[in-house]
Amino acid sequence: MRGEEKLSALIGDIYDAALDPSRWEAVLTKSAEFVQGAGAALWGRSLNPASNPYYDVGVSPHYKKLYFEEYFRLDPLGVAYFFLDVGEVISSSDIVPHDEFVETRFYKEWARPQGFVDNVAVLLEKSATSFAGFAVFRHERNGLGDEPARYRMRLICPHVRRAVLIGKVVELKTMEAATFAETLDGLSAGMFLVDAGARLVHANAAGQTMLATADFLHAAGGRLVAIDPQADHALRDVFTAAGSGDAAVGIKGIAVPIKARSGEQYVAHVLPLTSGARERAGKTYTAAAAVFVQKAALETPVPPEVIARTYKLTPTELRVLLAVVEIGGGSDVAEALGISAETVKTHLGHVYEKTGTNRQADLVKLVAGFSSPLRGLT
Repeated sequence: MRGEEKLSALIGDIYDAALDPSRWEAVLTKSAEFVQGAGAALWGRSLNPASNPYYDVGVSPHYKKLYFEEYFRLDPLGVAYFFLDVGEVISSSDIVPHDEFVETRFYKEWARPQGFVDNVAVLLEKSATSFAGFAVFRHERNGLGDEPARYRMRLICPHVRRAVLIGKVVELKTMEAATFAETLDGLSAGMFLVDAGARLVHANAAGQTMLATADFLHAAGGRLVAIDPQADHALRDVFTAAGSGDAAVGIKGIAVPIKARSGEQYVAHVLPLTSGARERAGKTYTAAAAVFVQKAALETPVPPEVIARTYKLTPTELRVLLAVVEIGGGSDVAEALGISAETVKTHLGHVYEKTGTNRQADLVKLVAGFSSPLRGLT
């Protein structure tokens, strides 16, 4: 099969998996072959501990369990995901030089036993509380993630992302347009269908309750309006873009924070209804986008990205900061990250300077202070 035909067939398989999740493992196998790797994973991670991959091939159950229980925090890409834009394709060697990578515990204890030397990865979705990624693992026989591998990943990642969004929000495999409203009413999150002008065409039971309370959302002139002017402006931009297609999701983002009058924080996730089976389901309501709204968890920690941006930390400085908080002493941090104690000391000095602290205990307190997105708001 020629390259163009193989790509076309793979894209078709990706969308089939959106409707039939049992197909994902076969899709990941073909994706790994297309990008030239030994395995692949499609996964999500919340900042809460109980996070697990969705689907994967090429990694044994033992090492998969180890990764999410212990080695994720040591993975150079683990921190890097917080800095990426949705759709950006990178590899581990973009974050840490390979000669440093092979000295890390992550490589020695997790990657090397499986023959992995690198991966090519992309961020599929990112919100205030979680992110989802897609990665192809490069084996020793494949070599490091090079530009041809990144190029092939860029060809398929928009389709993987769209398929994930389709499958995440609604179970289209068992849904018919005639029963769309009934299905949506079973969701605990508030759900609204809107057109490109923010006009409400449907709200599920939870959404109607939110509108009746009018603490952070209400209906004005038949349109969905956020009480918070900044959030309302952001939502209107996304709704307008949704009328043009799914490509706008990655540009505008799909998560919009909304502050209520009471000071509580909510998050609105916007999904365009402009392609494939979603369009067929949405036609009943002439809707351009679905909006899913839920309250932000009080105990949900702020992403490390926020800490890094607040104090202008580099990715390496952030890795050292998080390692110090989680692991402790400089020598242990050096061993875990695969760098010298002197390098840890240098980066730690920069962290102290930028954060205005001078003790490890102060850093622990600083990170803990970011643990609640509502801290200082109530």
